[in-house]
Amino acid sequence: MESSRKERKIVTVLFADLVGFTARAEQLDPEDVEAILRPYHERLRAELERFGGTVEKFIGDAVMALFGAPVAHEDDPERAVRAALAIRDWAREEESVQVRIAVNTGEALINLGARPESGEGMAAGDVVNTTARLQSAAPVNGVLVGETTYRATNQVIDYRGAEPVEAKGKTDRLAVWEAVEARARVGTEVVSTRTALVGRARELDQLVDGLARARQESSTQLVTIVGVPGIGKSRLVYELWQLADADAEIIFWRHGRSLPYGDGVTFAALAEMVKAQVGILETDSADDAAAKLRASIADLVGEAERPWIEAKLRPLVGLGAESELAGDRRSESFAAWRRFFEALAEQRPLVLVFEDLHWADDDLLDFVDELPDWVDGAPLLVLCTARPELLDRRSGWGGGKRNALMISLSPLGDEETARLIADLLDRAVLPAETQTALLARAGGNPLYAEQFVRMISERTDGGAELPETVQGIIAARLDSLSSEEKALLQDAAVLGKVFWPSALAAIGGVPDSQVEDRLRGLARKEFVRRERRGSIAGETEYAFGHLLVRDVAYNQIPRAARAEKHRLAAAWIDSLARDRSDDRAEMLAHHYASALEFASAAGLDTDTLAEPARHAFREGADR
Repeated sequence: MESSRKERKIVTVLFADLVGFTARAEQLDPEDVEAILRPYHERLRAELERFGGTVEKFIGDAVMALFGAPVAHEDDPERAVRAALAIRDWAREEESVQVRIAVNTGEALINLGARPESGEGMAAGDVVNTTARLQSAAPVNGVLVGETTYRATNQVIDYRGAEPVEAKGKTDRLAVWEAVEARARVGTEVVSTRTALVGRARELDQLVDGLARARQESSTQLVTIVGVPGIGKSRLVYELWQLADADAEIIFWRHGRSLPYGDGVTFAALAEMVKAQVGILETDSADDAAAKLRASIADLVGEAERPWIEAKLRPLVGLGAESELAGDRRSESFAAWRRFFEALAEQRPLVLVFEDLHWADDDLLDFVDELPDWVDGAPLLVLCTARPELLDRRSGWGGGKRNALMISLSPLGDEETARLIADLLDRAVLPAETQTALLARAGGNPLYAEQFVRMISERTDGGAELPETVQGIIAARLDSLSSEEKALLQDAAVLGKVFWPSALAAIGGVPDSQVEDRLRGLARKEFVRRERRGSIAGETEYAFGHLLVRDVAYNQIPRAARAEKHRLAAAWIDSLARDRSDDRAEMLAHHYASALEFASAAGLDTDTLAEPARHAFREGADR
């Protein structure tokens, strides 16, 4: 049942507390205390939820919030720090409010069925207590963050050093940093260019060809790059931009990214493009923005079309409510926006880059998908990047269009990954053991390779750890699955790198037909793949698409549940005929040993496991 389901998760905890309120409240009537706290609580809840946090509890003038539970996002530490800075900025503007805030990241046991609004606790773990200690040490109207949060966010948040904190119950002082300011979200996703492009020459040629066709034929080309996070989509876009920028002919290049959270995100990517073209800055007044928009449109279209296009572009650039784009007005707005971009392309070749379309609202997807059908006779390349999740929402994306192309990025090969790692480390030759470990953990993903190299370079204790960015990406993808799909992956993780449908059916108590259906869906999303040959006779074999997905899924299972799943896995293996697998004895011993270890750690009775475990160990020793 959901109400009793628990998972181990990496979460980011935020504590905020009013400064001096306890002493002040002693002199106030209880009704006056409530009158002060109510708007404070409402404001904090609004800011925390705006960034995707869950308010776990209010205790008087203190608030505790979780980012990453019950559902993880790949940027939970960043969201938490941005929320903390928003609360800090509000407090600085309010003369009567002063706060201390701390943000810290670590592992916690999460009760997925908890109802915080009813006072039920959701998270348990040292990270909660440590964050509370850091909060008491934070400066007035300041934000302190712990080391793990700092490592996960120092590319997108500006920090300054702070004195280490002595925390009750901690042997060593805790390293902390004070958050100063968040960098603009649109510009923070910096594409790594530390090395030359590796293993993507063919895909880059396809992009170059798409742009060349648009220019030569004066046509609209739709190209979509699809791949899992970190596989190199944005790097390919960057490489095309470099070539376009070096071209003798001026090419208009407009870029927009769909955002996973925030205000006014429906058409955020389009808004970026229009603002960039028109030259509107965030610091411009409404009058200045309107003047820039009007002048830009006048340079593009005739007088008869100008009022119509301007009226429909105003909401995009913040000069009108987004509600003006809804309902029956949508088709009229779409037509005006298409005419704006068409007019741009009539002047010079135009490239519109829509990044992270898997986060886009359906309205934006409709607009982008329809562009090739409506804009013709002008050189326009519509270049999109997306994760495989887009194809779950729009299985026919780009289908049936004569000028549409989809590029699916596969993992790099071992030789290419080795070259990338050597370039990142600036070492031509690595010890064989180090290279083998890095290749296995990178799994052909350039971002993972870079993050592991960075961890090795910066930390001496990180040999077996998972970089925070990589862990966050994988955990968020797992949480995007249905509960049934995620449970199946966790069962598969117990079995190991490879697994079999009938074993999953035995562990999860799910009919074979449902297991097969769910595995096909997970294969489409690139979580698993079907192997051509199996290691157990008569069994179809699957494998995780990436070893780290298995690691994260496995580590989410609480110890008691892990023990039971290993026991069920051992029972399934024991049911196999001895001639069906050469590794039967070793697998049996492994699962019984794991079941004993985790049952003991969870304080469970191990008597029923002892005898079959001893038998399995003897059988394994005899081989």
